[in-house]
Formats: sequence, C-alpha cells, structure tokens
Amino acid sequence: MGGIRVVTPGLESFLPPFPALKRWAKIVCPSGAGFLDEQGSALVEFAITLPLLVVFVVGIYDFSGAFNQKQKIAQAAQEGAIIAGAQPMSDIANGNPNPDSLQPVVTAVFNSLVGSGVLPNGTCNPPGATPGPTPLAWTYTISGCPDSLVIVINRGWASTVGPPVAVGTSVTVTYPYHFRFNSVIQLLVPGATYAATTQLTEIATVHNEM
Repeated sequence: MGGIRVVTPGLESFLPPFPALKRWAKIVCPSGAGFLDEQGSALVEFAITLPLLVVFVVGIYDFSGAFNQKQKIAQAAQEGAIIAGAQPMSDIANGNPNPDSLQPVVTAVFNSLVGSGVLPNGTCNPPGATPGPTPLAWTYTISGCPDSLVIVINRGWASTVGPPVAVGTSVTVTYPYHFRFNSVIQLLVPGATYAATTQLTEIATVHNEM
C-alpha cells in the first residue's frame, strides 16, 4: 500500500491513502513540517535555558543562605561580647589556660548559634581552650558541629582611636559555610571550580565594665 505524495512534506505524507486520516493530518498539522520545526526549536531553547535557570535559582538560594548565616554569627559575637565585657578580670592572668570568667561567654555564643539554627544541638564536643594569640586572649574550639566553631576572646583589646585609649573586650567567632553553587556551575562551564567552603568571621567589641 503506497503513501500519499504531497508537495510539502508533513505528517500526512507518511499516512496511507485513507481520506479520513488525510483530513485528520491537515487539522493536527496544518503547516506541515513547519509545525514540527517549531516544536524542535522550543525543545532546543528549553535545553539551553534550563541550566541557566537552575544556576540562577541555586545561586540566589546559596548566597542568601551565606548572608543569613553571617548575620547570625555576628549576632552571636555581639551577645558574647556584651557578657564578656561585664565579667570580672580577677582570674585573667598570664598563664591561666582557661579562666572561669570566660565560660559564660563561650556558652552564650554557642547557645545563640544553636538557637538560630547555625549549629545542631547535641552533636558538638566540649570546647577546648588554648591561650593566645595575645597574652590576654584565649581561643576556644568546639568541634563536631559538624564543623569546628572557633571563638577568640581578647580581654585586652585596645582601640586605635584616641587619646584617650579605650580598653575593652573583643569576641571573634568563625564558622564555615558550605556552598552548593559549585555543583551547578559546571552545568554552564564544565570543569569550573568554585570555593565550596568559606570561613565566615565576625568580630564584636565592647568596653570593659569591671
């Protein structure tokens, strides 16, 4: 059974010689091959724009998440600095590996980050204290959160603006943020690399009250 010969090849050119099928083909595909070409063009355009859309959406979500976490870390550093400035300095002396007056500061920073959702609750290890990097500063590292939270408390912070020179306390909080953008940027540029982890650091300072 032979096919129908038409001047413009289309859907009806592949049908057997039945009038009903021929009329149906003209209704469904009135423009012949042009209709199929439009369908193909739409698929190509969708294939091109889909990676751009995915990268755009993930980028907005990722960078907004990093900014949100940075604000939460800054809030935790401020809360810790307020408490630190009100602590007595009677146990702050060279050689003291872990002053008792600094424990409420570490607890305040940790609770703030847990309450804001930056750190999970119940998975972190107890903080380890290390004197330094200056004589009146101590570094506390809380691991297993699942990353390491680093808190540096400096009771001998001095302002560079003066005179008079103000003496206070600075609290520095550092915690990493894991970007997801690195996994989608390769949809546009295969082999491209992007820093998957960024250390977010915030510093808060207050005057010593005692």
